[in-house]
Amino acid sequence: MKPQEIEDLSFKIIKKEAGAHTFKDDQWPVVRRMIHTSADFDYMDTVRFSPGAVQKGIAAIQSGCQIFTDTNMARVGIRKKEIHEFGGRVSCLIAKEDVAKKAKKTGTTRALAAVDMACELVKDGIYVIGNAPTALLRLIELVKDKKADPALVIGVPVGFVNAAESKDGLMALDIPYITNKGRKGGSNIAASIVNALAIMAFDLK
Repeated sequence: MKPQEIEDLSFKIIKKEAGAHTFKDDQWPVVRRMIHTSADFDYMDTVRFSPGAVQKGIAAIQSGCQIFTDTNMARVGIRKKEIHEFGGRVSCLIAKEDVAKKAKKTGTTRALAAVDMACELVKDGIYVIGNAPTALLRLIELVKDKKADPALVIGVPVGFVNAAESKDGLMALDIPYITNKGRKGGSNIAASIVNALAIMAFDLK
């Protein structure tokens, strides 16, 4: 089977097994791609969207926004064709020398230090977190302090320490977000959300 045939068949299987749901027309493609990436239907129960989050993400991509990820794995997993079509760029700062130096000096994680470096650059852009709860917690602090103003936060860090708590903190903010309840997540899930938005942005241009 060709790649597109495999994806089309996968989506048919997902539709059949998912059954009836209450997701809006613009939300379901996001959830469907999360399931497609993970083969995990739990996301149907745990994913959370702030009001208008999908449309704000699409608009940001269509405006050529910058997209920052907390890991290079997430960066690599994001489809570049659709992002570049609008003049956008996908970056991960975690391997930058300045980030490593700051993390060592302050005794924090590089993911957290990368958020500090990106906070001004991410205005009207999208910050994507799939691995590091520390990054999401720091971004929440910066948003509260009005030092960061992203168009959308995709926050799905995975793990046992502060992953669920950081997502709860994100949902308490009055900003556009896409996240999920609980410990599950990951760089591949984070990338899948961006990819769903990018495909919709491209199809709607």
